[in-house]
Amino acid sequence: MGVAISNWHLAKTVSKLGQLGVVSGVALEVLLVRRLQDGDVGGHIRRALEKFPFRDMAKRAVEEYYVQGGKAEDKPYAAIPMHKQVASKSLHELCILGNFVEVFLAREGHDRPVGINYLEKIQMPHLASAYGAMLAGVAYVIMGAGIPTMIPGVLDGLSNHQPVSYNLHVVGAEAGDDTFARFDPKDFMEGDHPPLDRPSFFPIIASTALATTMLRRSNGAVDGFVIEGPTAGGHNAPPRGKLQLNEDGEPIYGEKDVVDLGKIRALGLPFWVAGGSASADKLREMLEAGGNGIQVGTAFALCDESGMAEEYRHRLLEEAMAGTARVITDRLASPTGFPFKVAQLGGSLSEQDVYESRIRICDLGYLREVYRKDDGNLGYRCSSEPVEIYVAKGGDASDTIGRKCICNSLVTNAGHPQIQKDGSVEKPLLTCGDDLAEIARFIPDGRSSYSASDVINKLLDFEA
Repeated sequence: MGVAISNWHLAKTVSKLGQLGVVSGVALEVLLVRRLQDGDVGGHIRRALEKFPFRDMAKRAVEEYYVQGGKAEDKPYAAIPMHKQVASKSLHELCILGNFVEVFLAREGHDRPVGINYLEKIQMPHLASAYGAMLAGVAYVIMGAGIPTMIPGVLDGLSNHQPVSYNLHVVGAEAGDDTFARFDPKDFMEGDHPPLDRPSFFPIIASTALATTMLRRSNGAVDGFVIEGPTAGGHNAPPRGKLQLNEDGEPIYGEKDVVDLGKIRALGLPFWVAGGSASADKLREMLEAGGNGIQVGTAFALCDESGMAEEYRHRLLEEAMAGTARVITDRLASPTGFPFKVAQLGGSLSEQDVYESRIRICDLGYLREVYRKDDGNLGYRCSSEPVEIYVAKGGDASDTIGRKCICNSLVTNAGHPQIQKDGSVEKPLLTCGDDLAEIARFIPDGRSSYSASDVINKLLDFEA
């Protein structure tokens, strides 16, 4: 669910209501730093860091980034290094701490499990991030946007504080090249620590073939599946077969993109269905088909407990209630090349003039492509960075057309926009599923918003 939309507060609420709350694990190191620089409103970050087992590491982060009372509104956030194959120790520490904080706060005050959701395509932070989440007792790791066959083994190793590695996708890699990111918990531990509980692992899949691939090729246990259809928000799997577009330039999905639930059931593992599933009827249908339930995104993204900045959340709800809310599956927006669901909202990067007025910059770098340079070393490029820089790194200028800085915009969606050197403030780019148009059904009579509890009660209405 983007960056911090499914934050600790929302996940805690959902778990306390008897369901599985899941936090977004994307860019939590950036959020940790920016929340501290905003003065740590409510003291939640520092309270969590007080419980972190490696005290010196937590102390360094607070001393470096905490600003009492918050930074000046016109002052930019301090930058942190971008991820590389070999990351700095300080960046690894921020990953560990950011993931620990989010999961700790989501678990605080109850004994229900909490999960975390990562994108496989954002590979370089995986190892340190998962370790931080496991230090906080995360119960489930959910991962989509790729084929995460190495994650089960990573979780096995981290549970025993063992060194782990992750094979990066490197464009142009040759035999013998070192393409692995590495992480050794003992480089960060302060004293001994007992083994950690190994969380269950659920890959997000969009085809039966991918489900069987995960079972055959994974280096450890796969514990279940989330089956995501093309109506879900965020990144979608490309359509299978020849690409066809509708009159709005959206990719057209067909029968080949419908997952056969009978074949998934035959694999013998639990599964949940996501994408256009947020209704009591859909939940009943999934249970009758042998599934364990549904994964809900957009409905929670717009509830009161969501981490979406209040201004954007209210405007999207107003448009939904007025019947004017619209979501486009933009096949160009994401540097990953995956189709990306974009809510059309005035003043956001969904508007062409807003997009064109932004000075291109890549200063977060989560969606950068790793490539082999002529000298055999690894380079990093993003089709959303300045065109001349991308081309100088061997990129094709045609791949930059329509590409948007999703990294900065998703952090902006959560209320932490960067102020760039020219004084411009990063703009949002809201992602929602196709369900946005029908989201007003969760709003109780006489109100203009709704809670996570309202969503759950409506979804479980068939049990009454």
